Amino acid sequence: MNDPLENAEECGAIEQAVRRHRDGHVEAAHDHVGQEWPIALVFNGISHAVMMCTPRDLEAFAAGFAVSEGIVERASDIRDIEVTFHREGVATPYAQVELTIAQQAFAALKARRRALAGRTGCGVCGIESIELLDLAPERVPDTGFLARLAPGAIARAANELPLHQALTRMTGGLHAAAWCDASGAIAFAFEDVGRHNALDKLIGRLVRDRLDATNGFVFLSSRASYELVRKAARVGIPMVATISAPSSLAIALAREAGIRLVSFCRESSYVEYDAS
Repeated sequence: MNDPLENAEECGAIEQAVRRHRDGHVEAAHDHVGQEWPIALVFNGISHAVMMCTPRDLEAFAAGFAVSEGIVERASDIRDIEVTFHREGVATPYAQVELTIAQQAFAALKARRRALAGRTGCGVCGIESIELLDLAPERVPDTGFLARLAPGAIARAANELPLHQALTRMTGGLHAAAWCDASGAIAFAFEDVGRHNALDKLIGRLVRDRLDATNGFVFLSSRASYELVRKAARVGIPMVATISAPSSLAIALAREAGIRLVSFCRESSYVEYDAS
């Protein structure tokens, strides 16, 4: 088993020896599987979270996590990001991302620190009490984007998404988060073993490049969980489209935030959830 690319930050998949079983026959072959590494997020020298993540686009991931989790209010509160990969002499490869954030943001973080390990699969794992559960999303401003949305935008995004899923084509096992304009054209997309991580990488790209988050929509190759909607609301994204089903809480939060939520998105159909 080896990395197909020399640098971990350029990977996302590894080659694996396999035995294919088909119609009673067994064939030795090689396949690719998506990488999943522990990623330690450290803010101003204090470890805050360990996420299970595909080890690429980690600067975007860290920036998006910091903003979408409310650790910082804006990208300018992040002074520096440094990524270190650890592969030699360790049982499990991992990466550490050290963020230097504004002192005011760091003071607020220390005041409300909580354990967030395992966040990839469960939006509230490690939370200490119900009172700490943040279910009051920001209201997304109405900039007129939804009125400008082309009738075929969702169909176009659904058609284009596979073109932006190189790792998924290779492994069959990663999620994608794509940024789309009013016509449904995909400007860029990120892939990760975790759907939350893929969205954080996309949000990181938006805030680091100072792109207008109110002037586009997110298309996700996953179900719509409450946390995905919550993250979108924090940066003002007006619409979330998903390939699979939403949860009841995702629908409720989208309604409260003023986000248009559409799911079961295909080239010929989708389901929209009423805002009232």
